[in-house]
Amino acid sequence: MSEAPSYSPGLAGVIAGRTTIGCVDQGELLYRGYPIQELAQKTCFEEVAYLLLHGELPNELQLAVARKTLYKFATLPDAVLSALRTLPKEANMMDVLRSMVSLTGHFDPVRGDGEEADRQRAYWLTAQISSIIAARFRLLKGLEPVPAKDGLGHAANLLYMCHGAEPTELEAGIVDLTLVLYAEHDFNASTFAARVITSTRSDIVSAVVGGIGALKGPLHGGANEAAMDMLQRFTSGEEAATWVREALSKKQLIMGFGHRVYRNGDHRARILEEKLRELAKQLGADVWMEIYDAIKKPMVEEKKIFPNVDYPCGLVYYLLNLPIDVYTPLFVAARITGWSAHILEQKVDDRIFRPLSIYEGPKMRSVPALKDRP
Repeated sequence: MSEAPSYSPGLAGVIAGRTTIGCVDQGELLYRGYPIQELAQKTCFEEVAYLLLHGELPNELQLAVARKTLYKFATLPDAVLSALRTLPKEANMMDVLRSMVSLTGHFDPVRGDGEEADRQRAYWLTAQISSIIAARFRLLKGLEPVPAKDGLGHAANLLYMCHGAEPTELEAGIVDLTLVLYAEHDFNASTFAARVITSTRSDIVSAVVGGIGALKGPLHGGANEAAMDMLQRFTSGEEAATWVREALSKKQLIMGFGHRVYRNGDHRARILEEKLRELAKQLGADVWMEIYDAIKKPMVEEKKIFPNVDYPCGLVYYLLNLPIDVYTPLFVAARITGWSAHILEQKVDDRIFRPLSIYEGPKMRSVPALKDRP
């Protein structure tokens, strides 16, 4: 009698592939072997994008070329801008992004196939995604889209295209930091979805659209939006403290806390929180930090449940006058680099994903005649 196949719900504990891109090693998040803490301190998003896509950090010339490439690819096709103008105002931003990435795929400026062509497509998609988010943001406010500005970094340009004014060094720097922290995270659901699509020998745009679809789901993306929705309920730290104790007594889920792969806290949250406090101080937003800390304190000190990166990130984006429904799209604006790196890697040593399932339906039976069916 053959042994029954094992079953792991959600593929928990199942090794589904090999990667050289990123990993969480004993609580340490590494991109190509570099600890996220060092990358956050010493590099910018363009350097991290280059690292993920090429395997090594860029030198000065390579970084300059990467920046110019992102700027060159930032202009949206006229058809995409026209489509953005016709979409319903109430359309979900992740749905908008999914549709517009699929549409812009018809105007792929990169010729040819192969690894280098797809690497260029990764830069193109990285630039297009930020431009789509910014254009949609402005159109919803009744404003015309603003093109990217030569000479600005990618994060600074994202804010510039949204607000029409150059951001401060701190504002650009903290958005750049969020992009670095969100860029890659091993075989998460959206990355795995992109790799599964790639394993069929589909194209990079289709794989990225699939990644966006996976990230839209609230069990994967959206935690930064949910965390800010929660923080917005309160007008003071005292009010937040009262609520969180009542919520904990009722065993309610507190958004922005806990993580499946970090048992002792998400160090990305600690990195970002330091800059969040600096931003809040510069903007005179002390009350927001009081609310933030009032919820965090009992979670950490009493429940030993630590913030994940989404908890500070939601407030960062809010303080930068970005609406809540663009927070998950901004996650995409960073993770596109990790997805692209995994798509490139999947193509090198590909085998189509085809897992087994345990069938629990009826045993084999004959089809009755139509007149004999109840």
